[in-house]
Amino acid sequence: MNRNPFTNQTGEPIVYVREVAPGELPDELKGAPAKLFALHDAEGNRLAIAPDRRQAFALARRNDLRPLSVH
Repeated sequence: MNRNPFTNQTGEPIVYVREVAPGELPDELKGAPAKLFALHDAEGNRLAIAPDRRQAFALARRNDLRPLSVH
């Protein structure tokens, strides 16, 4: 069964948003001055990095995905 990594068990298109720890950042973003937030698919793959939580949620919605916070 091929599962779409952007959907949850109900088939709803989702992404998870969480703050990125400095050690998890790609080399080109290390030393960024502020907190950054990452969007992940249901499999945990990082899809994008946004400069703040608000913009991470906006990016998800712009791409017809439902953002969910991960703490």
